[in-house]
Amino acid sequence: MSNTKRRTLYEKVWSDHLVVDESRDTPAILYIDLHLIHEVTTPQAFSVLRSLELPVRRPDLTLGTLDHSTPTLPVRTFKDLQIAGNDAANQVRKMQQNCQEFGVELHDFDSIHRGIVHVIGPELGATQPGKTIVCGDSHTSTHGAFGALAFGIGTTEVGHVLATQCLLQRKARTFAVEISGQLAHGVTAKDVVLAIIGKIGVDGGTGHVIEFCGDTIRSMGMESRMTVCNMSIEAGARAGMIAPDTTTFEYLKGRDNAPQGAAWKRAVNRWQALASDTDAAYDKTVSLSASDLAPMVTFGTNPGMVVPIDADVPHHDGSTSYKKALDYMQLESGKPLSQSPVDVVFVGSCTNSRLTDLQEAANILEGRKVADGVRMLVVPGSQQIKNDAEALGLHKIFTAAGAEWRESGCSMCLGMNGDTVGQGQLSVSTSNRNFEGRQGVGARTVLASPMTAAASAIEGRVADPRRYL
Repeated sequence: MSNTKRRTLYEKVWSDHLVVDESRDTPAILYIDLHLIHEVTTPQAFSVLRSLELPVRRPDLTLGTLDHSTPTLPVRTFKDLQIAGNDAANQVRKMQQNCQEFGVELHDFDSIHRGIVHVIGPELGATQPGKTIVCGDSHTSTHGAFGALAFGIGTTEVGHVLATQCLLQRKARTFAVEISGQLAHGVTAKDVVLAIIGKIGVDGGTGHVIEFCGDTIRSMGMESRMTVCNMSIEAGARAGMIAPDTTTFEYLKGRDNAPQGAAWKRAVNRWQALASDTDAAYDKTVSLSASDLAPMVTFGTNPGMVVPIDADVPHHDGSTSYKKALDYMQLESGKPLSQSPVDVVFVGSCTNSRLTDLQEAANILEGRKVADGVRMLVVPGSQQIKNDAEALGLHKIFTAAGAEWRESGCSMCLGMNGDTVGQGQLSVSTSNRNFEGRQGVGARTVLASPMTAAASAIEGRVADPRRYL
């Protein structure tokens, strides 16, 4: 009998990229296969390289885009950038200058592939199974849907990776989250991951890398898997991963940066071996039944404060933070969230801005109107998705319903680019964070799926999408 340790997906990718193993006193040195960069977390890093007269170590493994600070109204000149403010405009200018100076590929305003960094990586085929991927953005965990080890890093670490293509890291513990059963009609990947966070809490994954598994996950398309992994950070996890399979390979095949010809066959053979070994041990495990889930919505000021859409706001747990959250959201325990009028609806972000997300929202909106007094923004995740959606006529459905159809970008997810929610206004958003002021000073955010967002736009209140299906 072999004594070889059975390894998880995470453990395989980790060991494949070890340059120097960790010790009690020092973290490991991990090699990085892909460094994704954007305009917000790179200016200081490039300045350090310039001051030390260092080049970017592997510009061929570095990929840039503009997303956080770019306005989602059409941008044709630098003057248009002022829509998002002087700071945002300066960040964009500096990103363009830095990428040109250091020889890094940048998807600029004229690129068909410009878009949210965690949307264009998979879209281009740059995101691949078994890779280590980092970015100065916490939702880098999105790329784990492909079986990559992907996580966000700080600005100082961005500089380290630019200079060395390596990163100092401590090995995380392993956490299996198994979801089994068939999702009911109107229940989506967004509802699944919100339910997971509600069950394990916003710190349930701290110190761990979560592997999402089970037949519910295997039945999901790649867009849905990306939604699930995207929000693993909201459960406190270092990263989220899903083992690559035929669905993964079919998504990647033929994309610009994916292996071609004989290299493709070799890559698939290599990727197939990444799945966790049978009987591999995890440090922690949790199971959920998919058939028990309903559309989910948040009621507080973190993603773990979540309930089924047909449930009342839970009763006060006695903590000061709970009371503060309900006071901020202007909600009362024991009352349904559906009694709260909605001011703004946002469909977009690196969580839910892909073509299938837009199709789900359009299916609800078709032939219907956004309620009077409600502002609805629909923001595709990339220019490619925008073009694909327009080819299907989705933009006509949105605009006919009274929604605004925008250019790609992070937009209202974080309210730093001209797209904000007003003081005291309630937003139903397909984004990933509902912290105080996340979408604007004093803004109140309810996280939901694209279908729930669309239904809420129609009714002018938080609404169950299942009645429209």
